[in-house]
Amino acid sequence: MPFKTILAVTGVDGSDSDLQTAADLCRQAGAHLSVLVVAMAPPPPIGEYATVSTIWLEQRDRDRAKLEASANHARETVSRAEISFEIEGIYVEAGAADREIGDRALYADLVLIGPSVLDQADFKRQVINGSLFQATRPILLIPTDSTPSLQPKTVLLAWDSRAEAARAARESLELMAKATSVHVTLVDPEAVRGKNGAEPGADVAAYLARHGINVTVDQLPSAGRPVASVLQQHAVDISADMIVMGAYGHSRVRELIFGGVTRTMLGETAIPILMAR
Repeated sequence: MPFKTILAVTGVDGSDSDLQTAADLCRQAGAHLSVLVVAMAPPPPIGEYATVSTIWLEQRDRDRAKLEASANHARETVSRAEISFEIEGIYVEAGAADREIGDRALYADLVLIGPSVLDQADFKRQVINGSLFQATRPILLIPTDSTPSLQPKTVLLAWDSRAEAARAARESLELMAKATSVHVTLVDPEAVRGKNGAEPGADVAAYLARHGINVTVDQLPSAGRPVASVLQQHAVDISADMIVMGAYGHSRVRELIFGGVTRTMLGETAIPILMAR
């Protein structure tokens, strides 16, 4: 599908480079940019001392002032890009941030998560939960020192015949149709009926080809390595500009306890990743 509204989530200390990247991607896609600047409120004090409560209230006042200044700075920065945009600042309790982010993501085609957010574990989790699980919108992870583009030449589509991977493929159809090549990549695929079929990757390759996508199927052995490592190395080998993949094929609880491809890719990627669920 086309990306006509793109949401960029940032904190009050977010970098100008994240905003510039978001503006560049919107210009590239002819999209409207919605920027959400998030400030997390400090937890309420524990105790009955009035001085503690006063300090807490004063901190909240300072946070709100900083949020307003950050939103104004973001507005000034993005206005130079000559694109359609809007800026909103929200001051939220930490436990409600994902819900607030999800409410905004409902009206976006894609949510950008730049380096400044990826470097903050708690904030990153809030943005991902709000986008992927609250609003079920695709996200684009933009690692430090990467060059993101919504017109990638080479795309790696991580495929495991799950609904999440299919959703990621559908969300990326227009993007992949404009790419020079798309590599449907399977790691240790099982050629069984009801999973990958007699020829793993053939079904999704045919589906993509009907959309005019130049597709190649790559079946890779893990050789005992983690699946995420195999995908990351293959992306480097084919000079991929982007990885497209489904998120959380297993439950989040299972991935949190035992690890998983999604968790590893979220923490270690060096190439922009478009994830959907």
